[in-house]
Amino acid sequence: MQLKPQDILVLLKITALDGADWSYRGLAQELFISVGEVHNALDRATRAHLFDPVHKRPRAQALEEFLVHGVQYAFPSERGTLTRGTLTAYAAPPLDGLITASVNEQPPVWPDPQGAARGYQLSPLYSSVPKAARIDRALYELLALVDAIRDGRARERKLAVEQLHQRLRTRNAKT
Repeated sequence: MQLKPQDILVLLKITALDGADWSYRGLAQELFISVGEVHNALDRATRAHLFDPVHKRPRAQALEEFLVHGVQYAFPSERGTLTRGTLTAYAAPPLDGLITASVNEQPPVWPDPQGAARGYQLSPLYSSVPKAARIDRALYELLALVDAIRDGRARERKLAVEQLHQRLRTRNAKT
C-alpha cells in the first residue's frame, strides 16, 4: 500500500469541514475527483492509520505527524517558471500576515488560469487543488500550510507547523 497525494487532499477536506457531516459524493464534488477516488483514498488512509473509519474523521495526531515529518519527502514540491495562479505557501493565508517576502522575490502560486497572482509555479499536492481551494477557504489555508512545509525555508516551515497544529488539534477537540 502506498499513499497518494489525493489521500492527503481528502483528509484535509474532511478536517476543513470541522465535524460537519459529509458523504463520498459530496467530497468528490467539492474536490473535483471521482467517488471511487474518495473511497480509495480513505481506504489507503485507514490502512496507514491516518483515518478513523468508525468516527469518520482523520486521526489528528497521526495526520499531523505525517504532514510535519513525511509529506515533504513523500510528495515533494516542484518549482517551475513564472505563471499566473493562486497564491500558496507563505504567500497565502494564514502565513501571508506573518511572513513578508523580499521585494524582488516572486511568490509561489499553483498554476491556475483563474488565479489573480503572478509568481513561480509550485506544483500543487494534486491537480484539482486550485479549484477545490477556490470554493473552501478553510481547505485553502490547510493546503497552503502543507505547501509551506513541502517547499518553505526553516522559518516558514516552523510557522506552518505551528498553524497546522492549532487547526488540527482545535478541530479534533470539537468532535
